[in-house]
Amino acid sequence: MLFNSIHFLLFFPVVTAIYFLLPHKYRWFWLLACSCFFYMFFKAIYILILFVTIIVDYFAGIYIERTTHPKTKKRLLWLSIVANIGVLAVFKYFNFLNDNLSGILTWAGYQNHIPSLSILLPIGLSFHTFQAMSYTIEVYRGRQKAEKRFGIYALYVMFFPQLVAGPIERPQNMIPQFYKKQVFDPIAVSEGLKRILVGLFKKVVVADRLSVYVDTVYGNYEQHGSLTLILATIFFSAQIYCDFSGYSDIAIGAARVMGFNLMENFKRPYFSKTISEFWGKWHISLSTWFRDYVYIPLGGNRVAKHKWFFNLFVVFILSGFWHGANWTFIVWGALHGLYLVVGLYKKDLPKGPVGSFLAKHVSLANYLNMLTTFVLVSIAWVFFRADNMSQALGVLQRIFWYRPGFFIGEPNYFLYSIMVLTALFLYEFKQEYGIPSIAFLHSNRFSVRMFTYVVLIFTILLFGVFDGSQFIYFQF
Repeated sequence: MLFNSIHFLLFFPVVTAIYFLLPHKYRWFWLLACSCFFYMFFKAIYILILFVTIIVDYFAGIYIERTTHPKTKKRLLWLSIVANIGVLAVFKYFNFLNDNLSGILTWAGYQNHIPSLSILLPIGLSFHTFQAMSYTIEVYRGRQKAEKRFGIYALYVMFFPQLVAGPIERPQNMIPQFYKKQVFDPIAVSEGLKRILVGLFKKVVVADRLSVYVDTVYGNYEQHGSLTLILATIFFSAQIYCDFSGYSDIAIGAARVMGFNLMENFKRPYFSKTISEFWGKWHISLSTWFRDYVYIPLGGNRVAKHKWFFNLFVVFILSGFWHGANWTFIVWGALHGLYLVVGLYKKDLPKGPVGSFLAKHVSLANYLNMLTTFVLVSIAWVFFRADNMSQALGVLQRIFWYRPGFFIGEPNYFLYSIMVLTALFLYEFKQEYGIPSIAFLHSNRFSVRMFTYVVLIFTILLFGVFDGSQFIYFQF
């Protein structure tokens, strides 16, 4: 079920109303049943895959906590990890690995007789797999008590607002909230609805409108000039941010209406002055997952410098592979790893005349650093957006080896795209720099807030693209 569909518009109010009407002891069951229905709306049979891993992880957590033998604990943890990674390997990575094996064997003069699998990737598989893994790892580390109630643990994995595309929650945050009796709070409902409206605006007014231009240009990149491809790439940078952060806003807002608090997943990443800062603001639940469960166990930055750089690079390679079974995603992750390593190495170099000048003009340096970071991130997005390496390299070649021509498309559509991007930039600028004189959704005056709600709703209805478009991160 899509957040930007009429089905969710009917589903969510009914679920919320019944949730608050039910006695507290039955609410977990209602949420679990609704979460199952929500997921089965996409493809019902795949819920069986979730329940297999849920059962494995539930019992693994209990026995990890019960046993006192360190080696047995570790075996149980690995049983859980292998079960989860195994499901990912089969449904998400098998054909990719098999195709690459076929290429290697063909190059060596042999033939691969292993057939490809004709299966669809269960929606949001990487998200709920990582959330389930965080539970068993936290139990193993002694930071989380094993959940004895199977239904509560299943709800932790399947809670419908963040089931499909995160945020990837930790058990310490979510499980206690399912035991707490939530009361109807008008303030929480207001905050949640505001967040949902902002998320819908980002998705249907900005992301889906920009996607029309981006898809047209990238689909026929050989026919377009450098300026067109640069604009399409900038548009995609905005599209993927609005698409994914829009989903997170709706998820956080929907949970907030019911009294639950999900972690923030985005903090205006395009105002970042370094790649490191960007990853502290972009898909925070995933970047902190890799930090806590991969980067730090590898040694983090508490090792020799070359090993530290290696750890960073490995984490970003894995992050790229997590996003998709395609070399484009691996290159995208590798580029970000390279950006980070070069940025850290550059810190140790002496400042030249330009560096000394910028050190004296901090504001100018900050704006230049923001621009540089955005350009580097956008270059990497080319690989993320491209269907294959050939397309990605072709786009970059036409960008850097100038080709004349500029494509606007349908003028009104193009103008609307520029307008909504400007509105989004002003909204984020106000949030980033906390400008108190510009307050609409959060104004102290009731009339201003109501006027803003009406304008936002009409903007969504008039300029939104309602074509049943899925969120980009659903494929992961």
